[in-house]
Amino acid sequence: MASTEESFPRGGTQKKPEKGRAPRQSIEQDNLFDTHHEEGSQKRKRNQEQPEKRKKLKAEKKQAVKDRARDFDLLTVETLSEGVLLLGCVKEANSFELVVSLPNGLTGFVQVTDICDSYTQMLSEQVAKQELVEDLNSLSDLYPPGMLVRCAVTSLQKTTDGHQSVKLSINPKDVNKALNTLALRSGMLLSGLVSSVEDHGYLIDVGVSGTKAFLPRQKAQDYLKSSNKGAELKIGQYLNCLVEEVKNSGRIVRLSVGRSEVAAAIATEEQNWTLSNLLPGLVVKAQVQKVTPYGLTLSFLSSFTGIVDFMHLDPKKVGSYSQNQTVKACILSVHPTSKAVRFTLRQAFFQPGGLLSQLSSDRFGAVVAECTVKGFYKKAGAIFQLEDGTLAFARVSTLRHLSNTINSFKPRVFKTGSKHTCRIIDYILRAVTELFVNGKVLALKPHGMQVKVTDHIKGLVPRLHLADMLLKQPEKKYSMGEQVKCRVLLSHPEERKLILTLKRTLIGSKLPVLASYTAAKPGLVTHGVVVCAREFGCIVKFYNDVKGLVPRNELGSEPIPSPEKVFREGQVTNSLLPPPTYGRMGAGDRLARDGTAPSKLKRMVDVKVLKKREDGLEVSILSDNVPAHLPMMHLSDHIVNCKLLWHWLQEEDILPRVMCLSDKGGHVMLCRKPALISAVEEGQVVRSFSEIQPGMQLTGFVKNIMPYGVFVEFPFGLAGLAPKAAMSDKFVTDTKEHFVVGQTVVAKVTSIDEVKQRVLLCLKLSECSVEDPAAKSISLLSQCFEEMKEVRSIMRKRGEVLASFYSPVPMWSEHKTEHLVPGQKARALILHVNALKSEVHVSLREELLNQKVKQLKENSQHSAVVQHVAEEFAIASLVETGQLTAIPVACHFNDTFRFDSERLKVGQTILVTLKTVKPGEHGVLLAVQSPAKAVIRPRKESETFEETLVLVQHSLCIGDTVTGKVKSVKPTHITVAISDNLTGCIHASQILDKVPIGTFPTSKLRPGQKVTAWVIGGRDVKTAPSPSSAVMVLLSLSFVNSVLKGKGCTILNTEGDELSKGLKAYKVGQTVTCFIKKYNVIKGWLEVEVTPNIRGRIPHLLLSLKPKVFKHPEKSFRSGQALSATVTGMNPTSTNLCLSLTGIYSLEKGTITLGTIKNVTPHVGLIVALPFGKIGNASLFHLSDSYMEQPWEHFRVGEIVRCCILSNEDGKIQVSLRQSRTNPKSNSEVEDAEITCIDDVKEGQLIRGYVKCIKASGVFFFNIKQVAPVLSSFKQEVKHMEAPRLQVSTGFTWDEGLNALKVPALSQPEESSDSEEEDDPQAMQAEDLYHTMLKRFRQEKSVWLKHATFLLKRGQTEATHRLLEHALRGLPVKEHVDVISKFAQLEFQFGDPDHAKALFESTLSSYPKRTDIWSIYIDMLIKHGSQKEVRDVFERVIHLSLAPKRMKFFFKRYLDYEKKYGTADTIQAVKAAALGYVESKSSLVES
Repeated sequence: MASTEESFPRGGTQKKPEKGRAPRQSIEQDNLFDTHHEEGSQKRKRNQEQPEKRKKLKAEKKQAVKDRARDFDLLTVETLSEGVLLLGCVKEANSFELVVSLPNGLTGFVQVTDICDSYTQMLSEQVAKQELVEDLNSLSDLYPPGMLVRCAVTSLQKTTDGHQSVKLSINPKDVNKALNTLALRSGMLLSGLVSSVEDHGYLIDVGVSGTKAFLPRQKAQDYLKSSNKGAELKIGQYLNCLVEEVKNSGRIVRLSVGRSEVAAAIATEEQNWTLSNLLPGLVVKAQVQKVTPYGLTLSFLSSFTGIVDFMHLDPKKVGSYSQNQTVKACILSVHPTSKAVRFTLRQAFFQPGGLLSQLSSDRFGAVVAECTVKGFYKKAGAIFQLEDGTLAFARVSTLRHLSNTINSFKPRVFKTGSKHTCRIIDYILRAVTELFVNGKVLALKPHGMQVKVTDHIKGLVPRLHLADMLLKQPEKKYSMGEQVKCRVLLSHPEERKLILTLKRTLIGSKLPVLASYTAAKPGLVTHGVVVCAREFGCIVKFYNDVKGLVPRNELGSEPIPSPEKVFREGQVTNSLLPPPTYGRMGAGDRLARDGTAPSKLKRMVDVKVLKKREDGLEVSILSDNVPAHLPMMHLSDHIVNCKLLWHWLQEEDILPRVMCLSDKGGHVMLCRKPALISAVEEGQVVRSFSEIQPGMQLTGFVKNIMPYGVFVEFPFGLAGLAPKAAMSDKFVTDTKEHFVVGQTVVAKVTSIDEVKQRVLLCLKLSECSVEDPAAKSISLLSQCFEEMKEVRSIMRKRGEVLASFYSPVPMWSEHKTEHLVPGQKARALILHVNALKSEVHVSLREELLNQKVKQLKENSQHSAVVQHVAEEFAIASLVETGQLTAIPVACHFNDTFRFDSERLKVGQTILVTLKTVKPGEHGVLLAVQSPAKAVIRPRKESETFEETLVLVQHSLCIGDTVTGKVKSVKPTHITVAISDNLTGCIHASQILDKVPIGTFPTSKLRPGQKVTAWVIGGRDVKTAPSPSSAVMVLLSLSFVNSVLKGKGCTILNTEGDELSKGLKAYKVGQTVTCFIKKYNVIKGWLEVEVTPNIRGRIPHLLLSLKPKVFKHPEKSFRSGQALSATVTGMNPTSTNLCLSLTGIYSLEKGTITLGTIKNVTPHVGLIVALPFGKIGNASLFHLSDSYMEQPWEHFRVGEIVRCCILSNEDGKIQVSLRQSRTNPKSNSEVEDAEITCIDDVKEGQLIRGYVKCIKASGVFFFNIKQVAPVLSSFKQEVKHMEAPRLQVSTGFTWDEGLNALKVPALSQPEESSDSEEEDDPQAMQAEDLYHTMLKRFRQEKSVWLKHATFLLKRGQTEATHRLLEHALRGLPVKEHVDVISKFAQLEFQFGDPDHAKALFESTLSSYPKRTDIWSIYIDMLIKHGSQKEVRDVFERVIHLSLAPKRMKFFFKRYLDYEKKYGTADTIQAVKAAALGYVESKSSLVES
């Protein structure tokens, strides 16, 4: 660049020294003898030097342009260094790393240990414990593609192919390491990760040492609903946090993640940002300093500068940027050493926390024609515009992808506007099949060969596909860099997987390609590769991972006994396909090949046993002579019979009625379970997944048992899972203890997943049980005996001689008892013959050998003693006759597990119900066990105490006396220990004959005290299920002998019908003695007990007539205290008495009771909630004995008041709150007495009251008896529902008779209503709930606003005004303006518009520049006000001193309003006002 002195020889500034050179200083030579040249010679010299300096100037200008272009060079790996902060976008999340897209097309990787310290700690715990940590979420769950994250470069490493790999960290301690506690300010936008989940919020790791950051749960609600789908935040989750408050010098920080707040966050100078602690992702307001073709130079935060390269300019504003223009910019990167800051002006980056839109995966790898060049940058690359308007960028290094000729690299080829054919490249491949590709060998590895298809696409040739034959040394055939031709086997773009093959047979194949199961058609011939050869056949793989099974019998025209010896892995074969089965393909099966249709697979066939195996029988289907397999567990529904049948069946035996269950791969499986056969024959099965519906009960069998549940399979191949929690009503410790593989079960469908084709089942008895369990259990027992009969017939054919089952025949047997000796002969009764173990179980009891003959009735109940317990049933003997009866152990297929305490034991006495009265072929009666009943029974006169002990243990009769020790003393009862399994209970009502009111009867006894009491009842109580548990007897005892009078020896029945009769014995108005159990705070009633079996409830309003008691009712009533109560009725469920402590049991005229104010209606009166769910109305006249201007203001909703019932007619109740009525005994003076009739009005009397209505005949006053004076000359206009004071002068005369008076009907609010009785109780509950919420959530303004809405909708404006005062006292000061604004809006909608205007005016007078309040005020006035009011407010606003942007907004709103509602004159007036405002601002700028 030439000097300025040469350019301007007659003046100008001094030449600036070049960078890197010291400036030359001219030295004056003080030489008196120096010769001075003439001026003309100097000019000639300058003219000679000018051409050289012009060349120098041109060269310097070119260098300056190069320097400017260099300043805007794109970010490259070479320019990165450790500590550089970058804004990245999550590209994909793998198991152990995040792939992050960086600015200018760079890519970085975040290791799983560089997330945050808490996440790393959880990973370490999981590795140490070798167990999954519940709260540890995968990276894919925490970081969705498109998420913007702040990153720090931790290292730059070279990969094996020589490329640089950028390692990143998003750990806050690496990203925010330049920040300290003193640098934190409110309004800062920081990146943080969730480190802990607490009850009231979350601890956030912001990486600042010594600082604890807390995110309150209420501040995260908006984020959870909008961005997190309502789920809780997870440890390791990335958040953009706004600092709301800094305490204790930065040691405690409160954060917010609200989307609107975070999106509006802008970095300012007040936040103390410096070049050392600037963070990527911050949004700033900047000014354009310089505009160049390569980008912009910006100044921000008053003293810092940064650049914007051409790729990050706003596409909509390119070419429109000018110097000094203010723009909004987002920091992309910050270099820690050079302090270079890069920005982006793209709008997508101005929303922190949002997700960037991703290009659809199906576009990657696609070839796009006619791409227009929008700009070419020689050392950077070119920007193209696709057909749909999308902009794309190609680096210079990748421009060879744009053309196949070398000339494409010349800059002139990429002139602006020229068009080229491009390919979209990225890490995701294009989804292609049936494609031949050329590639270059990259590497040979043990599992295969890597092939480079393009610079961004790599494929894998598995070792099996390197050649037609398996290569042992592939490196001898292929060399690095060699070009190869491959065929695509599998392409999954989402998983970055491309599998190729080099088999010549497949590459040169002309047969059709099979790439999906739907394309498999019968008769299709195609090439496939054998991947597995086993005993059952070969598995062949086709394209796109499609697999098929070739059964052994379909491998060739001749049988192949050992397929693994004939076929090898990797062999290419021709395959002929039959129809696909169950989602996979097979080469056919014998049944289908022989002409048997698949729909006939569930047919019934007879089979012949060929061979016995450990798991079942190999059989042959007689009709088709087809081999099949019959599993052992499919021989019967009963497990014991499955083993029994398998044991006695032999080869050549014939089994009838066997069902073909499935036929897969030529393997036919049979089933002989009667339950499954019946379900198929009756159509109680589903044939496809689409037929399954939740709630169905299906019969199936256990397919597999896993620790987490049981898999159940149904006919036609469908299966489902019963999770561990849905297996049993009992707690499941080990799944194998409840079911066995092959067992028959009934499953209920609970849910289905149509996408994954999964079914969830339930096996609980409570869900799958039948209506008549007794009939079902007898049916199962009968079926079990029939199968045993079949086994006996098989045994007879074998020549086995065994005694007949259950026949009472004499038999010699050894039996070790104290009465027998070895060798002694004894007579015995066979109980059970175990044919599997060859064991005979007998009994020597005399009562069984000498059975009594007695006529038995079906369904009759008898006591029985268990004599033997087998797996499927138990044998018991009837106590009365000694006859044997079989009792099923299970009542259902799913009833398989019992605790030890629930199992039947030999010698146990039980109650049974006979289902058959004659022994059948089984030799025994059939019965079911009856439910256990109370052991207390009446003793017969001829029965001794010892005889009853034989029948029932602890047999006690009513009236017997027992002695025991007091075990525990409760407020309402005493527990007495009598023996180990015998316990008594004495109720408080059974301690004294006459209980003094207010005393505590149970307090007279102490634990350990010995007592004697009479038995008045009892019941069985089961203890917790454990091996040592037993049935305990709980007796009802009494110290009062009078309770036994009239009962004799009859049983005290405590079942439901007796309880109902006991309740009906009480009459309304009857007085009873009760004992307090507890005060239910939630329900608001007092729970009491009258007798051991009868309980009662006392409603809140019937507890007392003193309102002071209701402040703390739980303190006034103590548990166990005796009270005298009046019966008012029974509750709807007839299980409790309704009682009263006030003596009130009906609301009649003159009754004094308490009530709760439900609603206060100004100028009308009160609505009061009364006992028994009734509603009463109190008019203005009956609120006080003295006249007041606004008497309703002295009452509030929820207040408890004394009321006097004035009338109760047609369900409409009128009440009075006058003290003269509610407390008639008080001698207080009544200032304004009631006027009940015309006789109460005297001449000259001063009457004070409330105007009810005005008619032509006069003014009517509020009065209960409709007595109203009429003033004919009184013509004053009075507004509806107002209450002016009216004084009648002494000269007043009646000019109409009383008969002429027509008092108008009451207005709608006064018509005591039935509808109010329906709605008001709910309103009372709502009011109580709001008060509770306000106490607990006093800082939540939403609760205050909800309460205000509730009050205004019910017309309680005064209560709303008081609520606003309370809200302002309870909420923070910063919330006051917003709360007042919300209350004012509610007043406009539901309340008093005048009061709403007053609220807005008061707020705006204090905050005149709150434009948001002005805007809301205008909106409300437009909806609810007049046009004059709206225009007045607009005029006030446009004359305020606000920012020009705000003024423009209000002028525009004013103009829109006038265009909609105004005239041409008003529109012109607004325009003139706007023009005047602009001129005034312009004059100020000029001055």
